[in-house]
Amino acid sequence: MSDNSITRAELISIFIRAGILGICSYFAVKWMVNTLDPTRKQKREAQLRAERLLSRLGVKDLKTQLNEYELSIAAQLVDPQSIDVTWNDIAGLEDVIDDIKATVILPIRTPELFVRSELHQPPKGVLLHGPPGCGKTMIAKATAKEAGARFINLEVPALTDKWYGESQKLAAAVFTLALKLQPCIIFIDEIDSFLRSRETHDHEATAMMKAQFMILWDGLISAKHCQVIVMGATNRPQDVDKAILRRMPAMFQIQLPNKEKRRAIIDLVLEREDLNENVDLVTIADITEGFSGSDLKEMCRSSAMFRVKEFSTQLLNNGSAGDCDEREEFTSPDVISSLRPMNMNDFLSAIQKMKESKVSLLTGHSMIGLD
Repeated sequence: MSDNSITRAELISIFIRAGILGICSYFAVKWMVNTLDPTRKQKREAQLRAERLLSRLGVKDLKTQLNEYELSIAAQLVDPQSIDVTWNDIAGLEDVIDDIKATVILPIRTPELFVRSELHQPPKGVLLHGPPGCGKTMIAKATAKEAGARFINLEVPALTDKWYGESQKLAAAVFTLALKLQPCIIFIDEIDSFLRSRETHDHEATAMMKAQFMILWDGLISAKHCQVIVMGATNRPQDVDKAILRRMPAMFQIQLPNKEKRRAIIDLVLEREDLNENVDLVTIADITEGFSGSDLKEMCRSSAMFRVKEFSTQLLNNGSAGDCDEREEFTSPDVISSLRPMNMNDFLSAIQKMKESKVSLLTGHSMIGLD
C-alpha cells in the first residue's frame, strides 16, 4: 500500500471533524446573528409581556403550548377587564350598538342558543367605517368588553420582519392564537393601510402576507362554531381590498352625528362638569354642525381650559406681588378646586377657534387677516 493512501479510519476521522466543525460553525453564526439582531431585546420583552398577560387572563396551561410567533402576537392582547370603555361611554350611536349586540355579542355570550342553526352564528368579519373621530375604535373596545372576549389589538408593524418568510408565520400566528383563546376579537385599526387593494407593484413579501392572512381567514369562515371575529375600522372603505370586504359581511357605517346625537354626546361629556346657568346646550349642539364625536369632546376640553387659564394668570399675578402669605392662601386646595363654572362665552370661543382651524386646513392657509 502506498504511503499517500488514506486509511478508512482516517477518512472517518476527517468526516467526523468536518461534521463537528460544521455544527460549531452553524451555532456560532446563529449566535452572532441573534446577538447582532437589533430586535432581539424587543422580541424577548414582548414574550415576557405576553406571558404576564396570559397569566392575568387565566391562560396558564396554554402558555407552554404557544410557539414563539404566537407569543409575539400575544403581547398585543388586551384584558377585557382592563378596557375602560363601555356602552355608557358612547352616545349618539344607539342604533349601531343595538345591531352589534344582536349580531356579535349575543352569539358569543350565549352560544348554546345558536348551535342549531349556522345562520345564527356571529359574522367572522365586522367592518366599522365612517369619518374620523366618530367612535369606531370605542365601539370595538366596548364590544370586546361587553362580550367578555379576548381582544387582540393587532398592530400591523408587528407582522413585519426582516427575514424572508417570517411575516407569513406571524400572520398565521394571529389566527392560531385566536383559535386557542376563543372567544376572541382581532381588531385592526385603519385596516385600509394593511389590507388595501392589491396592485401588481406590491412588494412580494407584502403580497404573500396578505394572501396568507386571507387564506387563514377563510379557514375561520368555514369552521363551525368558531368564536373568532376579525373587526376592522377605517375611514377609507373604498381603499380596502374587495376580497377583504367579502370576508366582512357585517358592515356598520358610523356617520357624523346629527343635532340630536351631538346634544347626547355633549351631555355625556359634560355630565360631571359645573356649568353656568347661561350655558345653552341646545344652541351649542346646533352651531357645531359637522363636528365629530372627538371634535365635540375637544371643544368641551378647550372650553374648560379657559377658566384654568384665567386662574393661572391670577396665580402668576398674585405670586409676582411677593406676598407669601397671600399666595399660600390663594393656592390652597379649597381655592384651586373651586374654579368658576364654565360659561357660554367659553363654548362660543372654543367653537369659533375650532371652526377657523378646520377652514384653515381645508383652504391651506391661515385665517389670520380674513373677515
